[in-house]
Parts: sequence; C-alpha cells; structure tokens
Amino acid sequence: MAGRSYLGIGIALGVALGSGLGLVMGNLAIGIGVGMAIGLALGAALDAGKRKDREGSSGSDGGVAHSGGGTQSKNTDGKDADGGGGDGGGGD
Repeated sequence: MAGRSYLGIGIALGVALGSGLGLVMGNLAIGIGVGMAIGLALGAALDAGKRKDREGSSGSDGGVAHSGGGTQSKNTDGKDADGGGGDGGGGD
C-alpha cells in the first residue's frame, strides 16, 4: 500500500486522545480541537517524511521547482539590501 496516508490516522488518534483530555479538563470542545490540531500536524509530518524518503531513494526531486526566496542586491554604499516586499496589507 504505497499510497497510504497518515493524515487520517493522525486526525482520528488526535481526536480520540483530545476528547479524553477534554473530559479530564472539563472542556470537551477544546480537547477535541487541540487533539485534532495535534493529530493533523503529526499526520502531515509523517506524510512529508514518507514522501521525502520515497523521493530521496529514487535519486530525483520528482520535478519539484525550487525557489531561492527573495532577491538580494547591493546598495550604492556596498552593503547588502534585502529585495523582499510587503504582503499587501489587510484593508477594511
């Protein structure tokens, strides 16, 4: 089963553990939410690790495009200047 995902397993276990923790703390809704978040994070991390191992063993990057991030340039005084930009802000 090469296509098995750990995401669902992580969420299911996280909700189960979170509901138990929520009952002990006296707040079931918070426990389920925290358990789901932790299960989601662990499941995604396991899937990413599995995918990295699978791609690493084949010797190729699977056609994934890599970006170097922001640009870097020199100011007129010779110091480095970061070429990043803003996020555009919110608005309302």
